[in-house]
Amino acid sequence: MAEPAIPALPPGSTIGILGGGQLGRMLALAAARLGLECHIYAPEADSCAFDVVRHATLAEYDDEPALERFARACDVITYEFENVPAATANFLARRKPVRPDPQVLALTQDRLVEKDFIAALSIATAPYAAVDSGGNIAEAVAKIGLPAVLKTRRLGYDGKGQRMIGRDDDPAEAFRSLGSVPCILEGFVPFEREISVVAARSSQGEVVAFDVTENEHRHHILKISRAPARISDVMAEEAQHMAETIASAFGYVGVLAVEMFALANGAGRRVLVNEIAPRVHNSGHWTIDGASVSQFEQHIRAVAGWPLGHPVRHGRVEMTNLIGAEVNDYPRWLTEPGTSVHLYGKGEPRPGRKMGHVTRVFGEG
Repeated sequence: MAEPAIPALPPGSTIGILGGGQLGRMLALAAARLGLECHIYAPEADSCAFDVVRHATLAEYDDEPALERFARACDVITYEFENVPAATANFLARRKPVRPDPQVLALTQDRLVEKDFIAALSIATAPYAAVDSGGNIAEAVAKIGLPAVLKTRRLGYDGKGQRMIGRDDDPAEAFRSLGSVPCILEGFVPFEREISVVAARSSQGEVVAFDVTENEHRHHILKISRAPARISDVMAEEAQHMAETIASAFGYVGVLAVEMFALANGAGRRVLVNEIAPRVHNSGHWTIDGASVSQFEQHIRAVAGWPLGHPVRHGRVEMTNLIGAEVNDYPRWLTEPGTSVHLYGKGEPRPGRKMGHVTRVFGEG
């Protein structure tokens, strides 16, 4: 999947972004700082990324005439979320460079294919098994054991498309509750911490990783990220090496995040990979205010063929998501020392909807 080194786009060039959510918004803001234009393509009229760009296309992802016009208007194309239809990415790739390569989407949109890819790199994951029908879930449970987590192979995020199965639960009923679609059963991991590594890779093959981040989820949604993670230097180096290995194996161009579990057991701590997000990631939001270069700027640099930055963290950093009605409490953060407030300009603050975040930087660390 590796592509040859790409010539750098000059300032004033246009980067197309598929998706109009907060990640697209923050990518566009980072590009503007570098003198690059962004063109947002999204099917939702209330896309918050539309508010920060001069060029936008409101159309469905299967609207080929609109995609054709979008491609002509852009010098390179990227995306803010991994569930862009593969047909859309491939249609555009025949017309303009798409980075990361659409083949990465094909691998990461299917949890089973992704797990097989990671395992082939000799990187540890939780034990897993395919569940293709209600009939073979018993075989998967016999192989993996309980408790376990049943996940749909496609279209799952923020806890959607998954179900915990305890020792007293009915695995067949869990499968039916997820729509009886192809799934993957993963052994439950008694982790000590949830961590992630956000890393960037250029087309020249350089990989630069940010500090390992420690993540706290509530109701399956990321609530707080802290950098650096409270893990040993050995574990941090192992986690960063895993992310770098995955990015290189993909021939990746851009920023990706690798979500991991930090375990503690009798043989010493271990790191297991949970999932790959082939895009900028919520757990990297702290880098906007907490590092000399953000994950968003790194992604823009990579897809534009510019040199990557080498981020310096400004101190201990904590990022807190404002979810749902919590955004209404934003004034209390505005006068807190060392705190930066980011509101995404979305409409109604529905439960579970990410409306903004705040970042706090604490001295040395």
